[in-house]
Amino acid sequence: MRVSGFTFLRNGQILGYPFAESIKSILPIVDEFIVALGPCEDETEKMLRNIGDKKIRIIHTQWNETMRDRGYVYGQQKMIAQFNCTGDWAFYLEADEVVHEDDLQKIVDAMKRYKDDKRVEALLFDYIHFYGNKNSYLDSPGWYRRAPRIIKNSVRSYAPDGLFWLVLESNKIGRYPYAALSGAKMYHYGWVRSEEQMNLKSKKVQKYWNKSYAPIDYSNIDQSIIKEFKGSHPKVVQEWLPKAEGLFQADLNHTLTKREKKHRLMKKLEDLFGLELSKKHYRLVK
Repeated sequence: MRVSGFTFLRNGQILGYPFAESIKSILPIVDEFIVALGPCEDETEKMLRNIGDKKIRIIHTQWNETMRDRGYVYGQQKMIAQFNCTGDWAFYLEADEVVHEDDLQKIVDAMKRYKDDKRVEALLFDYIHFYGNKNSYLDSPGWYRRAPRIIKNSVRSYAPDGLFWLVLESNKIGRYPYAALSGAKMYHYGWVRSEEQMNLKSKKVQKYWNKSYAPIDYSNIDQSIIKEFKGSHPKVVQEWLPKAEGLFQADLNHTLTKREKKHRLMKKLEDLFGLELSKKHYRLVK
């Protein structure tokens, strides 16, 4: 069994992504790691090369600056990297996602188990979305709780944006992939970096969704969805994580948006009826 890891990057250093830690987290279980690297204004490429692993292959790319429709430029960059994967499985990591060392064997076992199972096209991860600091994560149907991050390289797939895949059953019809549980977690750290870095990122990328920049304030959030993280962080990311004490505190005067009110109601329905109502970009194979 051959496994390819892949991602796409641009200005990873100045935007505060733990991209080196992300890549390192799965290097032990992949045979190659493909990076589609766009034009950078920082030392992202130098940091990639400083990882010093021959498995890493950098492909220099251009970004379509006129593509401003629903983040499709992200999908283009993702697929440049994926199309260069040579493994039986293609393992995608966004630059702020890290895998725990305790889960590596679970992932390998799942890939072996489902490699020749034609029902299974992808493997799912349970997500932990950290927010504000390393001690806090979000529990809300407004934040996807599971997502496929490994897909069979033999599946006819493409990405409309950076987040998910569609599988083509014909030249005209796409659907979410049939996916099985990997038994592993994905540690998502995008909202742990500084507000300054998050705002810089927003200024640079909102145009790809045809949106205007709006300042980001971490404290403008529903405090009820912020929960305390009691587990351990992956070893590879611990030095990167900003120091913090206690649970992140939202603005006590924050007024819930219509979307937040909707998600509160959905959470009540989940708790009452044992449902799981977050967005699902997959079809679960049991």
